[in-house]
Amino acid sequence: MTISVSRDVFKLAEAFTISRGSRTEAHVLTVRVTRGGVSGWGECVPYARYGETLDSVTAEIVGLPEAISRADLQEALPAGAARNAVDCALWDLEAKAAGVRVWDLAGLPAPGPERTAYTLSLDTPDNMEAAARRHAARPLLKIKLGTPDDMPRLEAVRRGAPRSRIIVDANEGWSAAVYADLAPHLLRLGVALVEQPLPAGEDAALVGMDRPVPVCADESCHDRASLSALKGKYDVVNIKLDKTGGLTEALALRTAALAEGYDLMVGCMVGSSLAMAPAVMLAQGAMVTDLDGPLLLAQDRDTPLRYDADGVHPPEPALWG
Repeated sequence: MTISVSRDVFKLAEAFTISRGSRTEAHVLTVRVTRGGVSGWGECVPYARYGETLDSVTAEIVGLPEAISRADLQEALPAGAARNAVDCALWDLEAKAAGVRVWDLAGLPAPGPERTAYTLSLDTPDNMEAAARRHAARPLLKIKLGTPDDMPRLEAVRRGAPRSRIIVDANEGWSAAVYADLAPHLLRLGVALVEQPLPAGEDAALVGMDRPVPVCADESCHDRASLSALKGKYDVVNIKLDKTGGLTEALALRTAALAEGYDLMVGCMVGSSLAMAPAVMLAQGAMVTDLDGPLLLAQDRDTPLRYDADGVHPPEPALWG
C-alpha cells in the first residue's frame, strides 16, 4: 500500500469570518491510499487553534508506515487532522476493494439526506441582517459571534430571518459574564443552541450556570477521552472528523456520547465535499447537522455532494465511500 498527500486550495464564495480571523480560501490536505490497484482518499483541514499547520500535518502523514491498517492508525497518530484524512481514505479504500458502500462495512443503515445549517460570518449588525435576509428561506442558520458586543448582531439576524431556526457559535469568544448576560436573550430570540460560549480552558464556569438553551461543546470535545470533562457543562457535543481523527473514532464517540445522554451536533471545518462525505453518514438523526462547507466555496471537487431542499445527500461512490 502507498500513501500520498497533496495540498489543495479552494476559493471561497465570499470572505468567511469568525472571532479568530477571516479567510478567502480553504487550504486542505488530500490523502490517497492505494493497494492492489484500488485507491481511496480523504481530506483534512489543519487548524491553527489545535497547533496544526499544513506542514506539521503533512509530516505526520508521510511518517506513517505504508502498510498501516486502520486499527493500527488509531494508536499511531493522535486525534486530529492527519489521522482523519488517512482514516477516511482507508475507509474509502476498504469499501471500494470490497465493492460495497462504507455504511455496509460499518454495519449501519443506508443514510438519507440531512438538513444542514448554513453559516453567516461574523460582521457588522447591518451586514449580518442583510446576509440573513438573503438566506431567510433556509430552515437553519448558524451565526458566528464571539465578541462582547453581540446583542445587536443577534437582533439583526432575527430581523433578517424571522422564520429560520437559528443556532449561535461563539467560538470561545465570550466570558462567563457575557454569556450570562446574553443567555436569556438567546431564548427570547428563539435560538435553538449555542456552541462553545466560553474558552475550552475556562468552561468550568458553566457548571451551575443557567442554560436556557442547549449548550454544545465544540473546542471542548475532541474524542471519547473528552467526555468525562463535559459533565454538568454541556448538553450537546459537536463531532467533527478533524477533531476525532477520522470516522473510526467519530462513530465510537457518537455511540459513547449518546449513551451518556448527550444530544449530537455533527459539524465541519471549511472544506470540500470530500471532507463532508463521511460526516453525512455520521450525522444521521443528529440534533443539528452543520455540513455546509461546500456551500461556502466558489469551487468544489468533481462529483460533489448534492444539496437541495431535503438537505445534504450521501456521497456518490465516485466521490467517497
